[in-house]
Amino acid sequence: MDRLTEMEAFATVVDQGGFTDAAKKMGISKSAVSKHVSSLEARLGARLLNRTTRRVSPTEIGLAYYDRARRVLNDAGEADALVTSMQSAPSGLLRISVATDFGVNHLSPALSSFLEDFPDITVNMVLNNRYVELISEGFDMAVRIGELEDSTLRARKLTETTKRMIASPAYFEKYGKPEKIDDLNNHKLLHYSNQSSGNVWKLTAPSGEKRQVRTAGWLSVNDGQSLLNAAISGLGIAYLPSFLYSDAMEKGLVEDAMPDLPMDSQGIYAVYPPGRFTQPKVRAFIDFLVHEFADKGPSDW
Repeated sequence: MDRLTEMEAFATVVDQGGFTDAAKKMGISKSAVSKHVSSLEARLGARLLNRTTRRVSPTEIGLAYYDRARRVLNDAGEADALVTSMQSAPSGLLRISVATDFGVNHLSPALSSFLEDFPDITVNMVLNNRYVELISEGFDMAVRIGELEDSTLRARKLTETTKRMIASPAYFEKYGKPEKIDDLNNHKLLHYSNQSSGNVWKLTAPSGEKRQVRTAGWLSVNDGQSLLNAAISGLGIAYLPSFLYSDAMEKGLVEDAMPDLPMDSQGIYAVYPPGRFTQPKVRAFIDFLVHEFADKGPSDW
C-alpha cells in the first residue's frame, strides 16, 4: 500500500477520533481505512492505536508517530499547493514599499503598463523615505537603493544609479565651483533631513580615498525632488542620485559640481521576504521591473 496514504489514514483516525468519521473525511470506506492503518502498523511492527468498542486513541508510540506524520502530510499538502500556485495566473493584492523619489519619478509611470499586462493584480504602493520591515508591516516586496542592510531578505538587482554633487549654472557663476573636497566647507549645501547619519556626504577623492563631508546645510528637506528644485533655483549644491537629476542635467538646468571626482554607484534592488517559493504576483512584478529598467542606469535615465 502507498505509505503516504497509510499515514493519512492513521492521522485522520487520530484527528477524527474513530474509523467511521475518518472514512467520511477521506471519502473511502471504513474497511479501507482500517486496512491502511493495519498495514502501517504491520510495516512498522508497532501498535499505533488503542481500539475499544467506544473509542480509538493513539498509543504512546502512536502519538509520537502522529506528530511526525502530520508534519509530513502538511509538507506534502504545501508541495501540492506550491505547484498549483506556480502554475496559476498572478493575481491578488500586491503591497510595495519604495522610496518617494524613485517611486514618483520611475515606478509610478511604469505601473499602468504592468497593470494592463496583469489585470488580476491590484497594487498598493506606499511611498516613504524610511526603512520598513516587510514582513511585520505586511509588504510583499520593496524597491531599495544602496547597500542592503537586511541579509535575510531575498534580492534581485534591477539596475544602478550614480550620485553626484550638482548645482545650477547661476550658482556656480556666483560662488564658483569647488576645486577640492575641502572647498565644500565654503559652499551652500543642500541636505536630506531624514538621513540617520545626519548631514554627511560620503565621497571618493581622486586618489581613491573615502571622505566624509560634515557641514551644516543651508537647506535641509526630507524630499529629493525638493532638493533638486532648490538646486535648480540656485540655492546651493545638492548630492543626488542620477535617476533624479539626469533630466535636469540634460536640459542644462544643473551641472556637475566636481566632475573630476570618481563616480560612485549604488545598486537598485527588488527585495522580498525569504521563503521556499515566490508568489506569482511578486515574481511577475520583479520580472517586469527587470525588463523595464534593463536599458536604464547608472547615469542614463
